[in-house]
Amino acid sequence: MKIDVFHDTACPWCRIGKQHLKLALAGWEGEPVAVAYHTFFLNDSIPPEGYAFRPYMQAKGGNRVPLEQFFEMPRQRGAEVGLVFNFEQIEKAPNTTLSHWLIALAPEEQKEAVIDAVYAAYFEHGRDIGNLDVLVDIAAECGLDAETIRQQLQSDAGLDEVLAEAEWARQQGISGVPFFIIDGRYAFSGAQPPHMIRRVLDQVSSEQ
Repeated sequence: MKIDVFHDTACPWCRIGKQHLKLALAGWEGEPVAVAYHTFFLNDSIPPEGYAFRPYMQAKGGNRVPLEQFFEMPRQRGAEVGLVFNFEQIEKAPNTTLSHWLIALAPEEQKEAVIDAVYAAYFEHGRDIGNLDVLVDIAAECGLDAETIRQQLQSDAGLDEVLAEAEWARQQGISGVPFFIIDGRYAFSGAQPPHMIRRVLDQVSSEQ
């Protein structure tokens, strides 16, 4: 069974959805499952230098909801599955292209660790994941060769793949993430709780 997950690295619900999937698969006794993560841009018009985080989020919410109320639900849902969200540490709403590119460049066996590190850097420590130097540091912390990653992120190596994934998602009508596709035939969206994901996996497995 293959699960394709579309996510954005500045999306708190994507981080929670990833953790929910991990928990759902922890006791899975069915057929082997391969998980692949793909690029989605919640807002690809953000400039490379990013936007100031709090004004950006206030505008995104139409200035109708206090930010702390806006942050409370992902903070609470994250805590339930061991994830920390320190929204008060975040200063930039980043363009996430470089972070997705870093993930694409990571060796297959290290991709999940890199994804988790990017999420933690942003949501726990408020690091600017749209910044080249920050991403090179994250790569090094994950055991990747910093100079090689820097050179690749300053070239065109692998960028087409990142942009093509995002474009494919757009053409398929995917408008929100996380978005999960199972064996190319079944799909569901949102950070569904682990027991719901297990129910979907059980259903797919039984139908096959």
